[in-house]
Amino acid sequence: MPLLRAAALYFLQVFGAGFALACIRIPLLVPRFGGRVAELMEMPVMLAVIVWASRGLAQRHPGFGRGGRLAAGMAAFCLLVGAELGVAWAFGAHSPAEYIASRDPVSGGVYLASLVFFAVAPALWRVAPADA
Repeated sequence: MPLLRAAALYFLQVFGAGFALACIRIPLLVPRFGGRVAELMEMPVMLAVIVWASRGLAQRHPGFGRGGRLAAGMAAFCLLVGAELGVAWAFGAHSPAEYIASRDPVSGGVYLASLVFFAVAPALWRVAPADA
């Protein structure tokens, strides 16, 4: 159960930041720069959030070990993809296939790479053993 709580917190931190940034990106940046550039402008901030949140997960749960942190990252990844598809459907009535097909090839590719990083980032941190 602690692993699922850690995954849920990791997901909420990153998804919450992404949702907040989208509230800025869509009305302010997309009309001025276009969707691709606006999404690419947002990406460094999101990567910083992923680094911060994944490091926090690793520090709060040193007993998980690398495998446990990877499992938490993968569980958070599943939550994030589900939430992304749910939001796309709720706000745009897109099916999952339509949402994926509508992604810009450049910013969508960068987004996909960031999802992979999101999934594995908790396992990349070196932490002191829990009993040290």
